[in-house]
Amino acid sequence: MPSSVPTFAEMIAGCTASAVHLEMRDVYAVDYEKGPFADWRRGFRHDPADRASWWRPWLDVVQEAVSRGVVVRRARIVSEPVSEYTRFLYDGTFTNAAAGEQVRWLPRRRASDLALPGNGFWLFDGRVVRWNHFEGDGTSGGPEVRADPAAANLCAEAFQGVWSRAVPHDQYEIR
Repeated sequence: MPSSVPTFAEMIAGCTASAVHLEMRDVYAVDYEKGPFADWRRGFRHDPADRASWWRPWLDVVQEAVSRGVVVRRARIVSEPVSEYTRFLYDGTFTNAAAGEQVRWLPRRRASDLALPGNGFWLFDGRVVRWNHFEGDGTSGGPEVRADPAAANLCAEAFQGVWSRAVPHDQYEIR
């Protein structure tokens, strides 16, 4: 049965002003035997000077949105010391920046008094929320899209609270 939930690419293509992403998990489902995380664990690191080797279609989507004037921001709430998976994300975040995305990191201890939704999300133009549902093992439970003004407001306020406290990627020292 085809999904009625628009893809991320479709949602950001319709975006006119802003797309913000709040990540709150320390690990997502990863394959420890093969794939990018496994390669990273074996010591592979992308060479920032070899853009062709790490540029991927998702970065084209972000770069296209930014070129249209859409502000794309990502905030990550992380436990410290960070998980191995968070180190992997940190090492690859330069690719997000190269596409024009702004990224900040907030140590979880500094988020304790913020009202946060129960799931990570993307918020498009401050109006439409794409919730990212995950199972206990980190596998995707599928997205949910809602244009509910109360949910959008909750997400906008939560994101702004996190963003205002978070450290820009180029200043964050991973520990």
